[in-house]
Amino acid sequence: MKSVGAYEAKTHLRRPLDEVEAGESIAITRHGRPVAILNPARERKRRPVEAVIQEIMELSRGNRLDGLTIREMIDESRRY
Repeated sequence: MKSVGAYEAKTHLRRPLDEVEAGESIAITRHGRPVAILNPARERKRRPVEAVIQEIMELSRGNRLDGLTIREMIDESRRY
C-alpha cells in the first residue's frame, strides 16, 4: 500500500484520488504515522423493492408477539 503525507494529500488531492479510482489503496500519514486509508468505493447493488418486501413478509411470518402489546414493548425498551 502506498502512503502519502497529509500535507501532500491536501495540496495535491487529485493525484491520490486518481490512484484510488484506479484501484489502489493509499494510507494518509501524519508525521510518518498512518491516520487514514483511502480505498476504492464499492458500488452498491440495489435490490428490487418487491424482493425486499417479500423478505420482510417472510421474516414476519415466523415471529409473533405472544400477547405483548406495543405499549408493553415500548415500556420494556425504556428500562435500559
